[in-house]
Amino acid sequence: MATRRHGTEVREITVKVNGIVYQETVEPRRLLVDLLRDDLGLTGTHVGCEHGVCGACTVLLDGVSVRACLMLAVQANGAEVTTVEGLARDGKLHPLQEAFWEHHALQCGFCTPGMLLTAYELLQGNRTPGEDAIREAIAGNLCRCTGYQNIVRAVEKAGRA
Repeated sequence: MATRRHGTEVREITVKVNGIVYQETVEPRRLLVDLLRDDLGLTGTHVGCEHGVCGACTVLLDGVSVRACLMLAVQANGAEVTTVEGLARDGKLHPLQEAFWEHHALQCGFCTPGMLLTAYELLQGNRTPGEDAIREAIAGNLCRCTGYQNIVRAVEKAGRA
């Protein structure tokens, strides 16, 4: 339901992020990435190109990867969002995060959150993807440091874990 606050239209949304339910008041034009980073303090979701091309802002919406820079926060109303912060549990890195660390699959780290969530989605449907399947899955995530080979190795390792 739309209401006005200080002359600006706002909407009440409820979204579950990394297992925590948030009720937020947002402008209809507010991007999901801005809600996550600025309002909820989850800065692991990076802002890169702001055009949905680089994949740095990738999050999972009800288990499916989306570009948070292209999605409005109101579109996530009633949904469950997983950010890179949601992969670790009880202070322990997720096996995929461990594999990235072990295989030096991160350099500057800017693409890493998007790569991790894209790879996580892939592994949910295919525990042992081959190199071609991994490369196809991460094709929409750009790594400027050219760490693709190590990323592929890490995803292969995590699938076997």
